[in-house]
Amino acid sequence: QEQLVESGGGLVQAGGSLRLSCKASRMITSTFNPSTLAWYRQAPGKQRELVASISGSRGTNYGEFVKGRFTISRNNARKTMDLQMNNLQPDDTAVYYCNIITQYNEHWGRGTQVTVSS
Repeated sequence: QEQLVESGGGLVQAGGSLRLSCKASRMITSTFNPSTLAWYRQAPGKQRELVASISGSRGTNYGEFVKGRFTISRNNARKTMDLQMNNLQPDDTAVYYCNIITQYNEHWGRGTQVTVSS
């Protein structure tokens, strides 16, 4: 069983919105809460790049290409992380991966496809 499971990807027209979710249901709360969570993406033929991250103290960091369009959040009680993506553009088309760095190790989700049509 995976440590991280993503959901919420799909097909959307340019200018539209999607909300991605990542759940760490198998992780105990004391491990999840202080961990840094992140979304990465990888488009065909390109390297994986950071989209956004949120620390245990809820400090956030975004890739330069986000330009205020995306918002990352976390819910420690539910052990989830969300990425609200607005004003999506065709260049945002990629597989989006959930990532968590705990005090012990690092985990990746399998990814969820986001496709933005022009």
